[in-house]
Amino acid sequence: MEVKILAFGIAKDILGGTTLSVELPEQPTVGQLKAHLCRAYPAFEKLASFAIALNTEYADDQEAIQPGDEVVIIPPVSGG
Repeated sequence: MEVKILAFGIAKDILGGTTLSVELPEQPTVGQLKAHLCRAYPAFEKLASFAIALNTEYADDQEAIQPGDEVVIIPPVSGG
């Protein structure tokens, strides 16, 4: 299944742009996507954390990605 991803902040810098399409097995989970990103872009493993949002809501690693879902990488955020 093709998954289109939006990226912001440091995630955009790691990917080299704001959008990315990846091919994952049918019925992929958020955890599988994160593992794929860490293999393809090792800089993700160096981040303190990063989250995935599906359709504007934070998603657990076990959550399935559905065709047409809006997938966004949420980089670590610091406040002050």
